[in-house]
Amino acid sequence: METDAEQIRSEFESELLRTANSQALKDLRNRYLSRKNGRLSLALRGLSKLPAAKRPHAGQALNQARQRIETLLAERQQDLETHESSQQQSGDPLDLTLPGRRLLIGQAHPLTQVRHQVESVFRELGYRIETGPEIETDFHNFEALNMPEGHPARDLQDTFFTEGGYLLRTHTSPVQVRTMMSRKPPIRMVAIGRVFRRDSDISHSPMFHQVEGLAVDERVTFADLKGTIAAFCQRVFSPDTKIRLRPSYFPFVEPGAEFDISCALCSGSGCPTCKRSGWIEMGGAGMVHPAVFRAVGYDPGTVSGFAFGLGIDRIAMLKLGINDIRLLFENDLRFLRQFPQ
Repeated sequence: METDAEQIRSEFESELLRTANSQALKDLRNRYLSRKNGRLSLALRGLSKLPAAKRPHAGQALNQARQRIETLLAERQQDLETHESSQQQSGDPLDLTLPGRRLLIGQAHPLTQVRHQVESVFRELGYRIETGPEIETDFHNFEALNMPEGHPARDLQDTFFTEGGYLLRTHTSPVQVRTMMSRKPPIRMVAIGRVFRRDSDISHSPMFHQVEGLAVDERVTFADLKGTIAAFCQRVFSPDTKIRLRPSYFPFVEPGAEFDISCALCSGSGCPTCKRSGWIEMGGAGMVHPAVFRAVGYDPGTVSGFAFGLGIDRIAMLKLGINDIRLLFENDLRFLRQFPQ
């Protein structure tokens, strides 16, 4: 039996030299090591026919032959893999017939595109872009805007309060307050930025973007306000855009108004977007309240001014035909790619 083990190993080594690929090596492994019909398996099963005294030596010889065969198989497998890999790499790795890879180029978010347009329009109208903190004091967000503690208008803001008496600003009006407290008239400025309110549905978001304008000087009139709003809306939407103002109440302006534009989708003829009215509400406006002037140290008998505000998100929805504000904040590339810059 020891002779049989040596013969099996010798024949295996001879056949191993003739294996040219991985499939041939696999077939060779099966012929010698297969549990069912492999030559070593058959030889091991034949040990039972030997005398008991010879079985240990014969079994040891066959196990040594198995270990040798397994070692040679592993070495040959590694050699074949290295050879086959080098053959694949020896050819031309560049296939000039393959289509080129398309480079994905980034673009500005729809809200950013609209914001840049809004900033550009106001700069051309002679306004400065001002910024301020998003975490505000009660004074700048409410008191200086004629909303003292306990004022019912505070309940309409659904404010996020933080520790230490601070809050997330509910509008960008505090930027107007800070600007007036740091500068003297004349002032023509717009504040653009994020604001926060506890509100969420298809047309409202807990965080949204707002633009508010302020003009303060001697002899500023309501007609100046109307002309500014009309010029802005016609530049942002279309030259044919019409505006209308409706009386309304805001604590920081007097008189106050809400302004609408003719529907950009149906040109004022009536559609589901404008609820068949031909008009779409855009924002609020009015003449700055004397109490606001006094809070910032201005003399309301000497200066006058107007203020207005509207949502950047709402402008984007109307310009781009978006019916759910939440789509603007989900960061779905399939949606954002519909609005190339």
